[in-house]
Amino acid sequence: MDTIRGFLGLKRFAFVGLSRDATDFSRSLFREFQAKGYDPVPVNPDAPALEGQRCFARLADVEPPVEGALFMTPAAVTETLVHDCPSAGIKRVWMFRGAGQGSATPETIRFCEAQGISVVPGECPFMFLPGEPWVHRLHGAFRKLTGRFPH
Repeated sequence: MDTIRGFLGLKRFAFVGLSRDATDFSRSLFREFQAKGYDPVPVNPDAPALEGQRCFARLADVEPPVEGALFMTPAAVTETLVHDCPSAGIKRVWMFRGAGQGSATPETIRFCEAQGISVVPGECPFMFLPGEPWVHRLHGAFRKLTGRFPH
């Protein structure tokens, strides 16, 4: 839980893989972070702007730089992009996972740890944001019952 609290303690972070599709789950999560007072910075090489904000093509392009990055990308994309974190000054990484494999792989987790980057490997931020709807709390309760909720 310390890595989750540490990440959520960052008010400004890169939101890597924000979709161009306004109905995509990533856009809902992005807007929720904004509603909670966070300043997520969109990173998507295929969009000049998203959600009314300038969108950066790469982590290294984010100005001013950020210390954290939330990856909403497929695992194969995360494996490539996570290598940009050290030179971009990223100290905390959250690799999203809802259903399916998510953004994390054992290799990306090991890479981050070897670089001294704190990593949340495969959780949905909705479960940890205060005041979320019952469905997200239910997801967290289920994870607790099955012993898969982070400690």
